[in-house]
Amino acid sequence: MPQQGKGPSINVDLATMKLRPAHFRIIFVASLGQFLGQGLATLVGIVIPLLQLTLPSGLPSGLQGILGCISLIGIMIGSAVIGNLSDRFGYLLLFRLCPVVCGLAALSVVIFPHVAVLTGALFIMGFAVGGEYSLDPNYISELMPDRWKVFMVGVAKALASAGSAFVAVVCYIVLSDGTSPRVWSALMLIIVAICVVIAVSRINFAQSPEWLIEHGEKQQAEKAVKKLLGPNVDMTVNSPEPTTRPSDSTPSIWTFIVSRFRRVVLTGVPWACEGLGVYGIGIFLPVLIMAFGLDSFSADASPDVRITHSVGLTFILCLVMMVGFAIGLALLKKIRHTHMQIWGFWLSVVGLAVLLASYLLHWPVAVAIGGFILFELALNAGPHLITFILPSQVFAVNDRGTGAGVAASIGKLGAVIGAFCIPVILHRWGATGVLLVSIVVMALGALITWIFGHNLNNNQPGN
Repeated sequence: MPQQGKGPSINVDLATMKLRPAHFRIIFVASLGQFLGQGLATLVGIVIPLLQLTLPSGLPSGLQGILGCISLIGIMIGSAVIGNLSDRFGYLLLFRLCPVVCGLAALSVVIFPHVAVLTGALFIMGFAVGGEYSLDPNYISELMPDRWKVFMVGVAKALASAGSAFVAVVCYIVLSDGTSPRVWSALMLIIVAICVVIAVSRINFAQSPEWLIEHGEKQQAEKAVKKLLGPNVDMTVNSPEPTTRPSDSTPSIWTFIVSRFRRVVLTGVPWACEGLGVYGIGIFLPVLIMAFGLDSFSADASPDVRITHSVGLTFILCLVMMVGFAIGLALLKKIRHTHMQIWGFWLSVVGLAVLLASYLLHWPVAVAIGGFILFELALNAGPHLITFILPSQVFAVNDRGTGAGVAASIGKLGAVIGAFCIPVILHRWGATGVLLVSIVVMALGALITWIFGHNLNNNQPGN
């Protein structure tokens, strides 16, 4: 029966329709990439101390840094490369390939448990995850009703913390029964399992409708929308004729950065600062928990017992990350996003300062853990959430894949530097050095966001 006041058609418009189960399926399918990426980072942080116990000569701080950052180097390169390729050739094939490549790389470590194989595999896994970081938010942003776009992109990022918690709790269960540290390679089966779920979920998916429209394929775009959301859903095209752009006219990454410098700095540099906290500290969380004396065990306790207990505390802090994301999502429609990012950075500084004072002045462990909790809450409610959202808001649809990819790439450059330097700084200057450097980087993120986002309308894409 026709809807009153809306003409003979019973179709609904994608931009104004209500949420339906198909939207949540899209969120699930796209969010799994974030789940995978954060889970991989957590697993690397658990594998490194296990390797240190397994290898006869231990694991030097430099090699720890390499293992900690090599997947992030892969993410940094993969984000830019796959993001640019998606603007040229479409999202769908790359969207399906990323989990397959990541799963095969993880499986290679299970079959050939050697540090050299692990190093190469982590780079490949990171490259695939980098593709996820450039593709996932774009799919979600274009397929949600207008009023839900930003919130649902934030939900996808929030589910990254669920990936950390999942991997941490599985590893804790495996290690808590006294399993030998040599199980480190078998733990990669966790990543394989996640990748299988992702790959299967994307078999019956569709090409990006906005990409199709941008390349003059309006009918195919309409079919894609109906396949993903239902046969009665239409996609509004703002211009009478879609704007086409040949694939070979997509600007190079360097040209893109120069021509959109202010937006690239705003979306990329704070992401790099946030990357130190999420990955530099996050990857080495079990090691840092022991270094800060938060594991409640004396220094002469069995190393494998301390590692297992630190993994348990890592799981608790992952739950705190989830709470932080929930707070950020609750504030998303109430506070300007750049302001959320600025305050998130400054509160992270406060949390780290409390942790530093507790460490230097030998305050109770509860105070130190409180500082760490404040740091995790503020980081995830602000920068970790907002840096993921901003690229899909400030870049136009015709170069959104490249914009998101470049921003994620710059972000992972900061994570790479942090992940490599954290164990080196810890070895040379101890926990004090790690905390001082982290405080400075968080403050820098706040300042860059304020300077470059002060007069920029987050919701207005363009050059």
